[in-house]
This record gives sequence, structure tokens and C-alpha cells, in this order.
Amino acid sequence: MSRARDGDEDAFAALWRHFHPGLVRYLRVVARDDAHDLASEVWLAVVRGLGNFSGDELGFRAWIFTIARHRAADAGRRRSRRIADTVSLTDEDLPDGADPAAEAAARIELGACLRLLRSLPRSQADVIALRVIGGLSVAQTAATIGKSEGAVRVLAHRGLDHLRAQLSAELTSRRRDEPTAVA
Repeated sequence: MSRARDGDEDAFAALWRHFHPGLVRYLRVVARDDAHDLASEVWLAVVRGLGNFSGDELGFRAWIFTIARHRAADAGRRRSRRIADTVSLTDEDLPDGADPAAEAAARIELGACLRLLRSLPRSQADVIALRVIGGLSVAQTAATIGKSEGAVRVLAHRGLDHLRAQLSAELTSRRRDEPTAVA
């Protein structure tokens, strides 16, 4: 962290490689099509503010996801209409040594996960994305979204309950639609 703060390009590149994939995944949940553009804005803000940052890796993680959340909120205010959902994979989403079957499976899995997260109310999706994708603690998530730790726990609990119910309904529907074997 201190080397990157002092202008070491290799150290900054290591930070980028470590944090960028999770940052883009988070932004895909909260900003959809704008994820890569917003990630670029976040990294510009990081470059500008890195000299003033003090803290460890967890603090840095919380800082960049706070910037990302603010950039996503700004972009949402600028948008006057809802953007259609599209899901695209980037290289960081693919399994190592991906073959076409693994890539197809990753695309399906990513699409399903994003669809489920986007079905949640915005506050619940935001909390779950920050906790799971961003890897933030309850305290860091609370600070990032400006809510109490209790509110974060409640939002996460409600969101996960909603996801659980939705997945259960989908599985029940699939089982009902499957042809039964004739003996």
C-alpha cells in the first residue's frame, strides 16, 4: 500500500489486479451496464486520493467500495430511464484455462446470480453485494452505506431470505416441469 502511495507503478498494478475483479462484479449488481465505466472512475479517484489514504488492506477495500457506491449512486441519478439488463463476462470472470463448456457454464452462472441479485430491493442487493462480492465486514458495509450495523444485518437477512425463497420456488417449479420416469 505504501509503495503504491509513493508512486510505485508495480505496487499499484498489484492493487488493481487484486481488487478490480470484485469491484467490477459489485458494480454490475448496482450499476449494470455502467460497471466498467464506473470502475474506471473509481480507479481515477483512487489515484487522485491515494496520497491521502492511510490504512491497511481492509481499510483500502472499504475505501474503494465506498467510492464505487458513490459513483454508482451518481450514475443512477444521471440516468433518467432504466437500462436493460445485459450480462457479459470478462476475462477475470472465467475459470483458469477455460474451455468452451466451462465458459458457457460460467456465463449461465453469472447471469443467474446477477438476475437474482437484481430482483432484490436496491438496499438489500447493495448490502449483499458489498458483503459477498466486495468482502466487506458488517461494520465496513454500514459505514459505506451510511446505516447502522443492525440495519445492515437486517437488510442482508431479508435479502438472503428473499433469495432463498426465490431459489426454492424455482427448484420446485423445475421439479414439477420435469418428466417423470415410467417404470
